[in-house]
Amino acid sequence: MAQRTFDSTTPEVRITSRTDTRLRLGMRPWLLVVLVAAVIGLFFLTLSWGSVEIPGDQILKALLNQETDRLAYAKIVRNHRLPKVLTAMLAGAALGVSGLQMQTFFRNPLAGPFVLGISSGASLGVAVLMLSSSTIAGATVFTGMTEAGPFSIAIAASVGAAAVMLVVLAVARFVEGNLTLLIVGLMFSYLTSAVVSLLLYRSYAEQIQAYVNWSFGSFSMVTWSRMEAFAPAVIIGLMIAATLSKSLNVLLLGETYARTMGLHVMRTRILIILSTAILAGSVTAFAGPIGFLGLAVPHLCRSLFNTSDHRILVPATLLMGAILAMASSLIATLPGFEETLPLNAVTAFIGAPVVLWVILFKRNVQKSFAV
Repeated sequence: MAQRTFDSTTPEVRITSRTDTRLRLGMRPWLLVVLVAAVIGLFFLTLSWGSVEIPGDQILKALLNQETDRLAYAKIVRNHRLPKVLTAMLAGAALGVSGLQMQTFFRNPLAGPFVLGISSGASLGVAVLMLSSSTIAGATVFTGMTEAGPFSIAIAASVGAAAVMLVVLAVARFVEGNLTLLIVGLMFSYLTSAVVSLLLYRSYAEQIQAYVNWSFGSFSMVTWSRMEAFAPAVIIGLMIAATLSKSLNVLLLGETYARTMGLHVMRTRILIILSTAILAGSVTAFAGPIGFLGLAVPHLCRSLFNTSDHRILVPATLLMGAILAMASSLIATLPGFEETLPLNAVTAFIGAPVVLWVILFKRNVQKSFAV
């Protein structure tokens, strides 16, 4: 039996003795330094590689706002590649952390950041914007190729994600079991998918193609003007997740036991849902529905660090998510070629083998969700 320590001056509960030892057993904190180095290396590599290869010294000059040997180098780095790589870092971190929260919240290794239907709500918002014009006097009013189009897509996705988030938050206040909440989220996903299917059925070929292109996902959709909305949203979601590290550790013991240790379970559930909704909804709104990263990154970090302590896993998934997102973006751009692969296809090729490797060759997957 784990010893319990209560502090009357704070609502947070500290895990001590053997429970804390079990969570931290086998962790490798030096790997965080390796991950930070990998993030920095991939950051500069992504800025360098592409259809035009840019030398490292020219990248530094462009980042420091100095004059480069060619004017095109500065424009490419500052206006195109830098916002894209920052978007990849933020999106990867957001999906990794939100996936970790959902897997711990539902104590299910197959849970991901989109199980609550938030992503489906965002997709519905985009589908209504892009596809509903087919019912308006038979005219196509989609402006996706104009400057206003991408920003309006982000607004529509944000509204859809926020609407589903509010419904899920309302349901969470009246539902006791997490399993019931999971089923509610899945039902929202099915309902929104059904509405999207009906809109696709009644739309023109050009509209369907535009929606399909958006559904592939892309980090290049976020320009500097949209970064002003995207970056703060992700940072707020990550800050909420960071404050929940100890609470997530307690939830590993089960909700009933967590209550006996003094954890305010309902408030913790609301904060976890809110953080996940902000993170997953923001990424979907600005970069499209990007799959597999949120599912694969937490498993990879648990395997590498050999721990269930979220004080280690939260920063680890943040860094690993950024690494895999930048790697996926780099592969998708096909350095040296003009073509670009669908981002979702690349993340699936990376994420699926990781999940299979962890499940088939790591015996401690289920142990991470059981005491």
